[in-house]
Amino acid sequence: MRAATVRDGKVVVEEHPDPTPGAGECLVRVMAAGLNGADILQVAGRYPAPSGSPKLIPGMEIAGEVLSRGRGAKRFARGERVMAIVGGGGQAELAVVHERQLMPVPDNLGWAEAGGCPEVFATAYDALFTQGELTMGERLLVHGGAGGVGTAAIQLGRHAGAQVTATVRNPKLRDEVARFGATVIAPEDFVARGPYDVILELVGAENLKGNLESLATEGRIAVIGVGAGAKAPINLLVLMAKRGRIHGSMLRGRPLEEKAEVARLVERHVLPQLGAGTIQVPVAATFPLDRVADAYARFANGGKLGKIVVTMDEPGD
Repeated sequence: MRAATVRDGKVVVEEHPDPTPGAGECLVRVMAAGLNGADILQVAGRYPAPSGSPKLIPGMEIAGEVLSRGRGAKRFARGERVMAIVGGGGQAELAVVHERQLMPVPDNLGWAEAGGCPEVFATAYDALFTQGELTMGERLLVHGGAGGVGTAAIQLGRHAGAQVTATVRNPKLRDEVARFGATVIAPEDFVARGPYDVILELVGAENLKGNLESLATEGRIAVIGVGAGAKAPINLLVLMAKRGRIHGSMLRGRPLEEKAEVARLVERHVLPQLGAGTIQVPVAATFPLDRVADAYARFANGGKLGKIVVTMDEPGD
């Protein structure tokens, strides 16, 4: 099979042996694979794949068709449309995934949307509801609202009845992001617009001081992105006075049991909304596998709304 491959700090396309499904696993013909910040970090040598995942093939989310099943796998039949978060290896023509991590693709989603869906919606749902305990009527702040996780979080928060505010650095994207249901502001204005019950931190350490200042009593800060820095001083007295919580999260390295649990929650609470079209997967651009380096360059350039997706068939936008 052909696959994106990390070589000397760059991503190229190389041939690799076809994977074989083991017990409980499915072999998936990948049709589309979303690109995420973790892939950029992996190519740069700053975020290695977890144990058991391909070390040189990036890609954390896939959508495709089941080709075959390993011993004991029975949930999905050959030819069914599926999608999943994977530890790595997603940007390839074939991928092996345990059936418990797989989710059905709603009929109304095209391959590009499906390929850009699993990681961002699973990450957003887990951070907002399982960990952040967001409830109806609470005030949610999403930093980095124009990205894949940001647009997912805005939509999920809105459908949960939260009051959603989002920071977007690019002024040209603010009106488009607002259409997902958020009050969109410039990053430098978020403290004055508080307080917030839940803050989803997708940018990094530079926001931590302001996050604490604008956090409501008993508020929660969920840190799931550090692209703008990972270290910052913290005033514990402010956190204590507000009886607040700060927690961090990564999905990629979790054991199968935990990933399967997240997949079932997304399947139960998010897929019906995707299927009904009440929430969407915005795709900024698609690139065929042969142009995977261009996809990474487009992601790194910023200024996008939604997902960059690598496809395994025809060139996209």
